[in-house]
Amino acid sequence: MAEAKEIWSAPITPRTASVMGTPVVASPPVSCPPSQLHSPSLTRSPLLHSEDGDAPRPKNKTPKTPRTPIRISNLTPRFITPLGSPVRKALRLTKLDPQDAWLPITESRNGNKYYAAFHTLCSGIGIQALVLPVAFTILGWTWGIISLTIAFIWQLYTLWLLVNLHESVENGVRYSRYLQLCFATFGEKLGKLLAMFPILYLSAGTCTTLIIIGGSTARTFYQVVCGDSCTAKPMTTVEWYLVFTCAAVVLSQLPNLNSIAGISLIGAVTAVGYCTSIWVTSVAQGALPGVNYNPIRAGSSVESAFSVLNALGIIAFAFRGHNLILEIQATMPSSEKHPSHVPMWKGVKGSYTVIAACLFPLAIGGYWAYGQLIPSNGGMLTALYQYHSHDVSRFVLGLTSFFVVVNGLCSFQIYGMPAFDDMESQYTKRMKKPCPWWLRAFFRVFFGFVCFFIGVAIPFLSQLAGLIGGVALPVTFAYPCFMWLKTKKPKQYNAMWWLNWFLGTLGVGLSGILIAASIYVIIDTGVNVSFFNPQ
Repeated sequence: MAEAKEIWSAPITPRTASVMGTPVVASPPVSCPPSQLHSPSLTRSPLLHSEDGDAPRPKNKTPKTPRTPIRISNLTPRFITPLGSPVRKALRLTKLDPQDAWLPITESRNGNKYYAAFHTLCSGIGIQALVLPVAFTILGWTWGIISLTIAFIWQLYTLWLLVNLHESVENGVRYSRYLQLCFATFGEKLGKLLAMFPILYLSAGTCTTLIIIGGSTARTFYQVVCGDSCTAKPMTTVEWYLVFTCAAVVLSQLPNLNSIAGISLIGAVTAVGYCTSIWVTSVAQGALPGVNYNPIRAGSSVESAFSVLNALGIIAFAFRGHNLILEIQATMPSSEKHPSHVPMWKGVKGSYTVIAACLFPLAIGGYWAYGQLIPSNGGMLTALYQYHSHDVSRFVLGLTSFFVVVNGLCSFQIYGMPAFDDMESQYTKRMKKPCPWWLRAFFRVFFGFVCFFIGVAIPFLSQLAGLIGGVALPVTFAYPCFMWLKTKKPKQYNAMWWLNWFLGTLGVGLSGILIAASIYVIIDTGVNVSFFNPQ
């Protein structure tokens, strides 16, 4: 019987020369350490190879010395690497889920800091930023700027926590999805209770909102380009929703998260483009006549307090994307010498520098230009068309609308990826094989048109910014702090211990208060409810 071919890890252990005809003792195969696990599939790693390629080994008539098992810990002398040293940790095997090689988030691990910056910027800035001046009408100049600054610093800190929680050196595990980290930290039952609904909304709900806003803005773009002299019969709002959904579904056929890096780059450029064009155009046109900057106050003190809390919910809603950070980082290779959190944090710092350069001028410039006259539904985009449709050239208005539509299509891809990944994981767990291309295409078409149906059934979903911000707030501001405490176990009563307990508790408390306040404001002021009747 031919000798079985052995797979060797690179570099190959040198063989000792034979002495006095003594048979050469072959070095036993050694498992690959984490520094060589750049792919979820061991067979895909270019560092793993056979000693002689695919050529069969000649039979050796001399009997070999029986192989003895070798322990990983014995590969390095104790006097060089004492127990618990980083080198000893590097020799531990990384626990891999073979299904990761079949799922769209972890199918490709060739990402870099530039891809991370593109994805983070595309997911971190969007339509929700256009309603920031609405919060300023209630909070005023001082508290509006202070609240926006604190929220930005807070969410940047929790973002740093998530980036550093992605890899667990002690357990040899990469948490490639937000829900995986929740389950590992809080347990599966409590993790589902705390995070399942917010994560579900931040994926499917955001895609539904993008269909509503993208379809409505596509109709506005058509009206701007066509002009008053257009004789063609305009399409209905539902038909524009359908056009946007079909375009988004076609783009969603790209196989994995790494493959949409170019799409995310386009989405990031267009987001920066329309944010900049809106606030620059509004400021250039000057403040509206009779503009007023006094904070809006309701009749009673209770109503005023709830209005302030609803404004804080709008600011919290402006910061999104934390539910995608671990997924983005999962597309990068990682090793003990080159952990993924280093390039990931570089990409995050670059992207959030750009995000800050968009959000703060948009909020401050928009409030200066419109004051209390800014529309509560639509924010800056609606104000631009309402007050400057005759003052600004059609080219600027049309380009701004076009950027909004393109950004919505690109953001749909990255926010829909966790849902695609979850649907395919259900198939791979049951069938123990990768999802075929036709079923993958069906899943994505199905998801897109479910979001379309919800958008047609509940077209006022985008008006619930405060309530949505309160529901999703723990994912961004609270849960990462508790995850850090549970996973890293900082020394009790030190600075990190106090900081994370304070921020986590404050985030959970704010979430409950904001949800109650938003529900009260919705009941008190009313929402233009129109089921199955998008305007």
